[in-house]
Amino acid sequence: MAWWKAWVEQEGVSVKGSPHFNPDPDAETLYKAMKGIGTNEQAIIDVLTKRSNAQRQQIAKSFKAQFGKDLIETLKSELSGKFERLIIALMYPPYRYEAKELYDAMKGIGTKEGVIIEILASRTKNQLQEIMKAYEEDYGSNLEEDIKADTSGYLERILVCLLQGSRDDLSGYVDPGLALQDAQDLYAAGEKICGTDEMKFITILCTRSATHLLRVFEEYEKIANKSIEDSIKSETHGSLEEAMLTVVKCTRNLHSYFAERLYFAMKGAGTLDGTLIRNIVSRSEIDLNLIKNQFKKTYGKTLSSMIMEDTSGDYKNALLNLVGSDL
Repeated sequence: MAWWKAWVEQEGVSVKGSPHFNPDPDAETLYKAMKGIGTNEQAIIDVLTKRSNAQRQQIAKSFKAQFGKDLIETLKSELSGKFERLIIALMYPPYRYEAKELYDAMKGIGTKEGVIIEILASRTKNQLQEIMKAYEEDYGSNLEEDIKADTSGYLERILVCLLQGSRDDLSGYVDPGLALQDAQDLYAAGEKICGTDEMKFITILCTRSATHLLRVFEEYEKIANKSIEDSIKSETHGSLEEAMLTVVKCTRNLHSYFAERLYFAMKGAGTLDGTLIRNIVSRSEIDLNLIKNQFKKTYGKTLSSMIMEDTSGDYKNALLNLVGSDL
């Protein structure tokens, strides 16, 4: 399933919310779970992981109306560590959450380029516009300007180019002549010459539709006798290589890309909790079930089983609730 087709498919949604929803008792349950000494983490998990994001926003309003307190601030004061990070992520409206992830990736010393690449390469034009709007509202700053200030060179150019969302084209029309021309141009820009014409790669990868690019990749392989991925790996390196490969992966199969992000977040020593939380939370109401299927197909084990091996305690229980049953 390529990225532009993946927006919301009902069978993909792992968190559907409560069918007989009333925010007031939920708000009361959360209040009681955090009142006095100690916290009832299980009660918090049972409410917040079993409600949709829209329902969580209503619970937060009810909490404020009934108890005069901000739910996010109350949760922050009662919880800690990775579990807190996950629960707070659930409380943000989707675009505000992604804006926050981008902001956090750029603030302070050093930039987490991987987070920026992941979000910009895998979202549609409409989603990117909503994220930019949320970013400006919450941080009083322009996302494109902040990316320019925080990155440089060809990486800056590819990120700014992706932010324009020019790859959206739902018509599915492909001009075979242009696809062949693009493939020849990519070959001439990389394999054929000493050195690489990075801008040619960036322009084609970031401004052509996904259906068109799939045809370009086919034609490229015939001309170069190697895949576009192999050429990118041999012609570029570092964050620019990661950004180009991410565009290719999201074009070929979006669910496969997210399955890979989740797998490598947990594989080996240590866990990339930021990647794990962001991808499970942000895909839970879009296509997490389809990502789970792809995960099992690609890695021969379920996403749930890997979460069980790799995490523990309340954090693990909350993640498993969000992921849902994994057969």
